Amino acid sequence: MRQIAFREALREAMNEEMRRDDRVFLMGEEVAEYNGAYKVSQGMLAEFGPKRVIDTPITELGFTAVAVGAAQNGLRPIVEYMTWNFAVLALDQILNTASKMLAMSGGQIGCPIVFRGPNGSAGQLGAQHSTAFESYFANIPGIKVVSPSNGYDAKGLLKQAIRYEEDPIMFMESEVMYGEKSEVPEEEYYIPIGKADVKKQGNDVTIVSYNKMMKVALGAAAELEKEGVSAEVIDLRSIKPLDWHTIVESVKKTNRLVIVEEQWPMCSVSSEIAYRIQKEAFDFLDAPILRITSVDAPMHYAPNLVNLYLPDVSRTVKLVKDVMYMKK
Repeated sequence: MRQIAFREALREAMNEEMRRDDRVFLMGEEVAEYNGAYKVSQGMLAEFGPKRVIDTPITELGFTAVAVGAAQNGLRPIVEYMTWNFAVLALDQILNTASKMLAMSGGQIGCPIVFRGPNGSAGQLGAQHSTAFESYFANIPGIKVVSPSNGYDAKGLLKQAIRYEEDPIMFMESEVMYGEKSEVPEEEYYIPIGKADVKKQGNDVTIVSYNKMMKVALGAAAELEKEGVSAEVIDLRSIKPLDWHTIVESVKKTNRLVIVEEQWPMCSVSSEIAYRIQKEAFDFLDAPILRITSVDAPMHYAPNLVNLYLPDVSRTVKLVKDVMYMKK
C-alpha cells in the first residue's frame, strides 16, 4: 500500500485500462495539452497521444454525442466534464440516447461509456457551479451512478466501470477531494458497482452517506464516540444500484438511521433510502429516520451562507442525538 492523492488514483485507473485496451480513450475540455483542469489526466497525452487523449471545444452536447456514437460502435470512451453542472448541456445525449439505446434497439446496441468529473460544491463557486447531481441521474433508467469518497474506492470503481460495465456510468467525483491522499495498493484490483462499504462498525445508530459528506458522517461518529454513542457509518459508494441490504442489516442491529447528503431535500437519495428502509425494516426501527441535506435553495457565494447551506458535523451530531432521544 502507498499513499496517493485522489486525482492520482483516478489517473492510475485510466492509465491501466488504456494500456490494457486500445478501445479506451479520454476526451474533454483541457484533458490533453493542459494536463486536465484538475490535473487528473497529467501526463496521459505524452503516453497515449492525441488520438486517445482528446481536447474538445467547449461544447458538452457535441463531444458527448461523439462519445456516445463511439461507444455504440465498439469503443469505450471516458468523458471528462469540467464540472457536472456543465453536463446538463449534454442531457439530451445522456437521457435520450445513451441511457435508452440498449432498450430501444432490443438489446443490440449498448453504450459502454464513463462520464466523469467533479460534482457538488467546492467552496465559493456560486450557484451555477455547486449542484450535486447524484439524485438527478439516479432517476434515469439505463445508467449507473457512482459517487466515491476516497482514492482507494475511486480507483477500484473506475477500473470496474471502464473494463466491465456495459451501461453508461455517471462517475461523480469531488473537486475538494482531488488532493486528498489515501492508501491504494500497487497490485491491480476492482470494486463491484452496487456494493456499499461499512467504514466504521457501531451498535447504537447507523449513519449513511457518500462522496465528500462521508467526512461529515465520520466526523460526527468520532464526536459521538466521546459521548458514549457507537455509530455505524456506511459509505454507499454506488447510488444506482443502491445497496439496500447493507443498510437494512445495519438498521436491524442499531435500530436507528440518520442519512447525511449534499443533495437538495426534494426527491433526494435520502428520500429513497428512507422509503426503502421503512418498507424493509420498519419493525426494527426504534425512532423515525432522520436526515440532513443541503438547503432547498441555490448555493450562494458568501462564505457564511456556504457554511449554512451544507451539512456539517455539529448539526449531524444533533440529529443523531435527536434520533437517540438524548437530552441536549
